[in-house]
Amino acid sequence: MNALSQTSCNPRIVESARRRLGDRVEAEAYVASVCFKHGPPRLVGVELEWVVHHEDDPRRPLDRHSLTAALGPYAPRTLNEDSPALPLPAGSPLTLEPGGQVEISALPQTSLGRLFDVVTADLTFLRDLLAAGGLVLGDRAADRHRPPRRLLDTPRYAAMEQVFEPIGPHGLTMMCATAGLQVCLDAGEPDAAADRFTAVCALGPVLVAAFANSPGEGWASSRLRSVLATDPPRSAPSPIVADPVGRWARRVVDTPVLCVRGPGARWATPRDMTFADWLAGAWPEPPTTDDLDYHLSTMFPPVRPHGYLEVRYLDAQRGDSWLTPVALLTALLASPDTVDAVLDACLPVGDRWLTAARQGLADPDLARAAATVFDLGARALPRTGLGHDLTASVLADLDRVQRRSTP
Repeated sequence: MNALSQTSCNPRIVESARRRLGDRVEAEAYVASVCFKHGPPRLVGVELEWVVHHEDDPRRPLDRHSLTAALGPYAPRTLNEDSPALPLPAGSPLTLEPGGQVEISALPQTSLGRLFDVVTADLTFLRDLLAAGGLVLGDRAADRHRPPRRLLDTPRYAAMEQVFEPIGPHGLTMMCATAGLQVCLDAGEPDAAADRFTAVCALGPVLVAAFANSPGEGWASSRLRSVLATDPPRSAPSPIVADPVGRWARRVVDTPVLCVRGPGARWATPRDMTFADWLAGAWPEPPTTDDLDYHLSTMFPPVRPHGYLEVRYLDAQRGDSWLTPVALLTALLASPDTVDAVLDACLPVGDRWLTAARQGLADPDLARAAATVFDLGARALPRTGLGHDLTASVLADLDRVQRRSTP
């Protein structure tokens, strides 16, 4: 039984989820408690997105009818409200992004090998589903053929577009024309969690540069360019600080509320009302812990604490090469020794997000850090239990990436 179904059938949990928040101190304490859940690192999960095209003409706009027909009973209810929304055969839920990008959310696994098997099975099935409807998955992390257009009409996505549009064009592009690779890792034990979070953040520019896969208009990762420019208070990188938990809690409370949910098809989008303002009485109804949970879901930094660490900075990769950055991250976070070495290598370039998105590994400092990180990861990979053949494949892929960056 999943967490959602437990909540729906347990009145005590429902009441707790709707508990009113009294003040900022209580809200920050709640954020810290739900966003950084401690425990031994055991699980790894991935969420893989792809832009979808018509096979005969990638420039032709995608439409709801074609996508609904192709996905059949696996279509999510955001696309077809009458769909049974079946999970894919290996258990992964199938969801859609606002522009019709498909997403496989593989359930967390205790081994990379098992995760690879699950994703491979469900991805093969998804490709066959789409192919029968004349559709294919794109091989880049940004749509090169069509302007961004919202396909799904939900209250959440309508509110996002309404809020992002006045800021600039990047919000709609991020929502409707990009695809990311998200890696989900355990936060770790209390004495190691801050270093693990800092290491994942500091790795960001290096791995963005190494695995950029959305070239366009002079950018190696045009996808990340769009994400960072969407709405900086909610999409900017978390700064590297001594107390990431407290800093994140304060940031969440100080970020403007994207929307206030209601019963209708369109939700209120109060202008410039932070969650702190809401706590202070800026909205007629005081916020609850459920409202704060939803507010957390509208934060889009490159690394989002979500009970676990949700790594959001990677471009979608071609084919099965998604495994390479996932295995590298897992290996680098596998022991305190490698975490310390990652911090030494990456902290000097840990703030170069835009340089990484623009230049990739053409930047010499990022290329040097990547070489160190790749060497660390290569030596740690055998301890991940990935298996000989997949380990060899990942090592070969890392070698290809590194050779691309060598003049």
